Amino acid sequence: MLLVIDVGNTQTAIGVYEGESLDRMWRVATNRDHTADELRVKLLPLLQSENLQASDITGAALASVVPQLTGAWTRAVQDLAGVRAVVCSAKTAGSLFDADYPNPREIGSDRVADAVAARELFGSPVIVVDFGTATNIEVVDKQGRFLGGIIAPGVQTGAAALFSHATRLAAIDLIDPHHAIGRNTEEALQAGIVYGEADRADGLVHRAVEELGYDAPVVATGGLAPLIAGHSRTITAVQPDLTLVGLRLVYAECTKAGN
Repeated sequence: MLLVIDVGNTQTAIGVYEGESLDRMWRVATNRDHTADELRVKLLPLLQSENLQASDITGAALASVVPQLTGAWTRAVQDLAGVRAVVCSAKTAGSLFDADYPNPREIGSDRVADAVAARELFGSPVIVVDFGTATNIEVVDKQGRFLGGIIAPGVQTGAAALFSHATRLAAIDLIDPHHAIGRNTEEALQAGIVYGEADRADGLVHRAVEELGYDAPVVATGGLAPLIAGHSRTITAVQPDLTLVGLRLVYAECTKAGN
């Protein structure tokens, strides 16, 4: 079985693949201070909760936007399962990732995994909107080349900034208020955050398509994708586990190449 780990700034998505099927998936809070031992102790109960043992893991792939956790997770997986994790990057993705980009080394591992998976599942061209701590938009042209994208503050990041600076506004649940004109403060905030994010994503996608010069399918991913995508006029598909799919593909490419 293949263990895949996507370490985000706020949450870490962990999955287990049996062949091409994602059999298990968990989302846990990211803690930048965790050591390899703490991550190993965190991972083992997750596996055991699904009647899996460390010995069931025969390979691992990792994407991380938190540098200090990249090494910690690599060591945790090595200590727990005895396998060396493939760390996703423009280099390790090999032939799966063709970039028309000045410095491919600076492209985040999550962005690489998203682009690889989107091209595999939806073909080229394709645009990915990843709703995480940051809202990332990745653009792949009709030749299958990663051209770049857009990075903006994420839904929860923007909301947290609002609540921390506006003393009379309290944090709310991010749900669909079902109408744009809020009838109370909570509904007004929900409309602004949820619908505002959908409209912002649409506006940025329109700009990307205009610059690209032709239409492309738009795939939403990330923990908040199901909530936001339903209010978008440009998003054509939702794939919450897109990054994990990309990690599976990158792992297969690396092992095929004998790296």
